[in-house]
Formats: sequence, C-alpha cells, structure tokens
Amino acid sequence: MTTLLAMHGWAGDGRSWGLFAAAAAEQGWSCLAAERGYGGQPTREPAWLGQGPRVLIAHSLGQHLLPAEVLAAADAVVLLASFGRFVPEGAGGRRLRTALAGMRSALTGSPAQATAMLSTFLAEATAPVPLEALPCTILDQPLQPEGQGQLLADLQLLETSTGLPEAFPHRAPCLIVEAGADRIVAPQASAALRQSLPQADHLVLQGAGHALLATPVVPMVMGWISGTCR
Repeated sequence: MTTLLAMHGWAGDGRSWGLFAAAAAEQGWSCLAAERGYGGQPTREPAWLGQGPRVLIAHSLGQHLLPAEVLAAADAVVLLASFGRFVPEGAGGRRLRTALAGMRSALTGSPAQATAMLSTFLAEATAPVPLEALPCTILDQPLQPEGQGQLLADLQLLETSTGLPEAFPHRAPCLIVEAGADRIVAPQASAALRQSLPQADHLVLQGAGHALLATPVVPMVMGWISGTCR
C-alpha cells in the first residue's frame, strides 16, 4: 500500500493536508501529516508507516524539516512551492535578508508582535486568495512561547538553507510544483531548485499563490503519484 508523508513548511499547520488525506483514503492509501507544533497542535514527528511505496509531499521549507533518515527513505518526492536555497546569493537576496531580520525581531518580541508579523506573512502566502480561505492556521489559538520558539529556530533554518538537504533522495522520481504568483519563494530560488533536480517533472500553476489555494494541485499530484508508484 502506498504511504504518503506530508510535511508543512514554515508557519504551516499539519491540519492543512485534509484534501490530500481524503484523496489518499479514496485510493486506499495511508497518509500521515507531520506537525511542528507552531500553533498549539501536538507535535507529530515525521515517520514512515507500513510497507509499500513511500511518497513524500513537502511544502516550502518542509523538505528541510525532516530527519535525514526519513527523507532518504522516500521512494518518490513531491515538492510544492519549494526551494533548495531560500535566500538568493548576492544583491538579489539583500531585500529578502532584510525582511527575514524583521521577522526574527518580531519573534523575539512580544506575542502580539509575533502574531502581527505572522498574520502578514500568512496573508502574503495565501495571496491572491484571501487569508480567510485557509481552512486553519497556527493563529487559530493564541501563540504560545513554545510555538514562538520553534518558529524562531526554523526561521534560522530558512535563512541558512543553501541547497537541497544532504539526505535528499536524488534517485527517486520527483515532481516540482511551482506557484506562478508566489510572493514567498523568489523566482531565483525556484529556478535553482529546477537546476538542482534536472530530471524532475515540473508543473507550474499560473496565478497560484504560495499556499496553492483554489488550484487543482491535489488531483494533479495524486495523478502523478498513481502513474509513478505502480
């Protein structure tokens, strides 16, 4: 039986994989959504369950949040609005580094400062779709110190990512799904990811924001998995 392991990205929420979980259930597949615990949900460590093909679906920073042994064991990988290096090299990354410094400052401030910054970030991630279209967010409950600390630690990982994780399974089939109107991942970062995985299948959802809301991403990805993991 095919097993899906879903890993959200920075400021993401494990509950957001509901449509993928439902589609997997229709196929008779299992689906585990890992959870970093940013917003008060219990932490759920990523792990492979059962036998059969193992398919990783990672959004944005998600592939960088996995233990090396879990990432290396994937038989197929789907990267949604993802990247290897988040901050482009040289002058192209200067503006982004300034923005990240401001985010880091907010996360070391009061819960109100952190919440305001996260609201802005999530709105940018969902745009052009309104933030209210998200079925759930880490701000559904008041931000707790533990979640704020985890966000700060993972922001550092976001800033310092310089390429694909060392344990990335380069021999596994891979699908890269880009958001055509992504306000979070720079075009240079998307291009670098394609260059680092030249054998990967590539799909661009024109007009889609970073969160890939209101797009046919679920049936498209499930169709790719069905055709790949036979």
